[in-house]
Amino acid sequence: MRRLAVFACAAALSAAAAAACAQSTAKPYASGDAAAGRTMVEKDCVTCHARRFDGDASRIYTRPDRKVRTPAQLLAQVQVCNTELSLSYFPDDEASVAAFLDREHYRFVP
Repeated sequence: MRRLAVFACAAALSAAAAAACAQSTAKPYASGDAAAGRTMVEKDCVTCHARRFDGDASRIYTRPDRKVRTPAQLLAQVQVCNTELSLSYFPDDEASVAAFLDREHYRFVP
């Protein structure tokens, strides 16, 4: 009987650890709406990025020396742009922009 209780406890701890691990590897913008993000990027980001990269806005995402290397860095960069450009995005808007950029350019593995 005691072995059964120990086994049940170990199984429960293992399941809890797996759930915690899955949550910690989720992208910080997993709840974002990529379609809505696309609209915001086209409206607020493309012109600025094109100016910085000789008319090719997508180079900011694809250049070899890009700054963004992780999902957390992607969301942080979107937040920086939001603040610097006074876009007044809400956190869910930032998540949507990051979700779109990930889907179209970064393709981070969860």
